[in-house]
Amino acid sequence: MSEDRQERFAAYIEALAEVIGHVDRAEPLRDYCLGLLLPGERKSVEPIAAVTAPARVSAKHQSLLHFVANAPWSNERVLSRIQELILPVIEGSGAIEAWIIDDTGFPKKGRHSVGVARQYCGQLGKRDNCQIAVSLSLANHAASLPVAWRLYLPLEWTTDAARCAAAGIPETVGFLTKPEIALEQIRAACAAGLPRGVVLMDAGYGTNTWLREEIGALGLSYVAGIPPQTSIWPPGTAPLPPLPWSGRGRRPKLMRRDSEHRPVSVKALALGLPPASWQAIAWREGSTGALTSRFARVRVRAAHRDEWRAAPRDEEWLLIEWPEGEAEPAKYWLSTLAPESRSSAWSIWPSCAGGSSAIIRSSNRNWAWDTTRDAAGAASTITPRCASPPMPS
Repeated sequence: MSEDRQERFAAYIEALAEVIGHVDRAEPLRDYCLGLLLPGERKSVEPIAAVTAPARVSAKHQSLLHFVANAPWSNERVLSRIQELILPVIEGSGAIEAWIIDDTGFPKKGRHSVGVARQYCGQLGKRDNCQIAVSLSLANHAASLPVAWRLYLPLEWTTDAARCAAAGIPETVGFLTKPEIALEQIRAACAAGLPRGVVLMDAGYGTNTWLREEIGALGLSYVAGIPPQTSIWPPGTAPLPPLPWSGRGRRPKLMRRDSEHRPVSVKALALGLPPASWQAIAWREGSTGALTSRFARVRVRAAHRDEWRAAPRDEEWLLIEWPEGEAEPAKYWLSTLAPESRSSAWSIWPSCAGGSSAIIRSSNRNWAWDTTRDAAGAASTITPRCASPPMPS
């Protein structure tokens, strides 16, 4: 590091040490964060000890291991301090424009690391042994900052009390789906008064109608990726109203469909749009020039289980990308953004998606990379991520 960056890094670590508890934790905190930034493929405590204290690897290893696995410090206070330090720097380049829901998979051998299971891993592009963390990041065009991280515990973990006890997972931690974890994080960010932005999510989360409705109920706009088979009501259509009451039994209250009045898939709708519906849009500069493609937008209603509802859902925008020369559309989104705002969300998504995971590193210890002890001595599955401050490139 240059002298200026060394001073900034030291000041940053000192600020984190103020909320991490006992003064003896300041040195292992500094060494652990330094080890994450130094070259090296493996980022568990033993290799970090070797590069930060080559003359006393064993002692440093024990010190770091105690800090990561046993030292009682508050995840919430550390994350809060990081936000205090970094958000003003990011906002110096512009207001927060997006809240990004994402998850990150980390390949992992064995079965003892917290949450490890055979599941889809984005890094590998296939199902394999890995851990997965759900995150919420605040972003603008310049940078992104993870403000919440939580390890996803598969059902096979939460139903195995002995396995959870051996890994130090508290009995109060139960099973939550990834969308449920994401919604908890969003609600916490709203309660904390963090600067709001458009919620962005890929199809892994956007396909969940319940999650989209809950985000809307919080007063947040969203742009949600959806798969091509997602069912919607085309413009000007909606489920049929409840049947007239016959005067006997209960009065019908639920919407309905029939053989001739049914929703369509977003892909079918896109393939039937006239040529005039499509327009070329450039959203940002890439490494080889402006990124452009063809897009269309249509007002639709989501149709998921609407026959269990008493009233149709509100209309929202269906956004479709169909690159020139391709045989069929490539991507679909549902959005509650106002039409004049759509270009901002389109540009912030490719700029920031995935940026939240840039600083993540993992550990081989059974506590996993995102598990520490809280003040009561119980294991926590909330990640106390020590994000590094933005630096000039």
